[in-house]
Amino acid sequence: MSSRSGSTSGGSSQGGGAAVPLAVLLRREVASERTASERPELHSGLFSQAKKGEDFTFLKPECERVPGVPSSSFSAFGLFDGHNGNGAAIYTKENLLNNILSAVPADLNREDWLAALPRALVAAFVKTDKDFQTKARSSGTTVTFVIIDGLVITVASVGDSRCVLQAEGSIYHLSSDHRFDASKEEVDRVTECGGDVGRLNVVGGAEIGPLRCWPGGLCLSRSIGDQDVGEFIVPVPLVKQVKLSTAGGRLIIASDGVWDALSPEVAFNCSRELPPVPAAEQIVKTAVQSKGLRDDTTCIVVDIIAEKNHPSMPHPKKQPGMGVFKNMFGKKKSSDSSSHSHTDREYMDPDNVEEIFEDGCALLSRRLDSEYPVRNMFKLFICAICQVELKPNQGISVHEDSSQPGSLRRWDGPFLCQSCQEKKEAMEGKRRSRDSSRNSGSSE
Repeated sequence: MSSRSGSTSGGSSQGGGAAVPLAVLLRREVASERTASERPELHSGLFSQAKKGEDFTFLKPECERVPGVPSSSFSAFGLFDGHNGNGAAIYTKENLLNNILSAVPADLNREDWLAALPRALVAAFVKTDKDFQTKARSSGTTVTFVIIDGLVITVASVGDSRCVLQAEGSIYHLSSDHRFDASKEEVDRVTECGGDVGRLNVVGGAEIGPLRCWPGGLCLSRSIGDQDVGEFIVPVPLVKQVKLSTAGGRLIIASDGVWDALSPEVAFNCSRELPPVPAAEQIVKTAVQSKGLRDDTTCIVVDIIAEKNHPSMPHPKKQPGMGVFKNMFGKKKSSDSSSHSHTDREYMDPDNVEEIFEDGCALLSRRLDSEYPVRNMFKLFICAICQVELKPNQGISVHEDSSQPGSLRRWDGPFLCQSCQEKKEAMEGKRRSRDSSRNSGSSE
């Protein structure tokens, strides 16, 4: 593993892919005869200005999926923007990575590990949220968690912190805001589950501010924690997985204190050519200068530096049916525009970034299900969320009471334990949340 001086640096094994399949991308890397010393290097930097002290970060550039095996290395970065206290943010920071690793079967090869990550991330987010209920229920947190394995980047997110990527002058959005104002689908989901979504009423009947869930007043439709609002505020993350070319790229992971003031284009432009630490500082200071320090404002910058002397790998021809990614994954050319609008972006097909996976559905029956061969990676009699062992007659299929058409049957796995099944039902509005009396007053 190579390293350079800086705030944090490290390396990891090369990337893979899946639709272009993971196996195809991995074979392409083998054909290029890259060695361990040619793996991309990571340089990261962090800067934050606190208003409430509820932003927390996780930077671990040297992790191992198989302890004691350096060739199984990967890097992990997380940002947790808490509200109504810092309990959920701290708990998630301390437990999420372990929950992710516990949800992936041991002894997988790298291709299978990358294929298993999206489902493991969903299980880990839900387990972290479920376990936090036993600690406290009055705080919540956004989560943007990034795993980098070689040139493969996997991002899972709930809330309105964001992760954006710049590669060869183009910007890719690897997360999506879970704000009610940003998605009618999320508004419909929460109201169908028993929540009430609307703006704040003031004297005279006027409505002001963003859409919020009542009671509680939370403007986020997904988070970890926030059980005093309702369990239909779910912890099920959007997961995106992409693969860079050997040109590498730069990631910006930042809380809404940055994005409420700056567009991604401005954030990248104001920090252009700066190393990660001064880049993160410049982004935060530019955001604060623009709108003042109204909220905790935190930024992580990660540079992925691939082998400079190695020519870029050829890009595969578009395969039939690949057009689905046009709507799922957008690329916007960099500009000096300071516009923040999410509705007027001009999208086009990506070129140097391979799209591998994306799913943001809130239904666990879909997110925990897996097709062959990934299905066989997960033990049959283990709860898909909390990983406890189940006796043959104890498991409850995630397809229990499923209305999905096709060949799904209630005795098909994956399976949940009783408490995780109750959690699933509460998230879907089929079971009353533990606290029927809701307190108002969310600060998010």
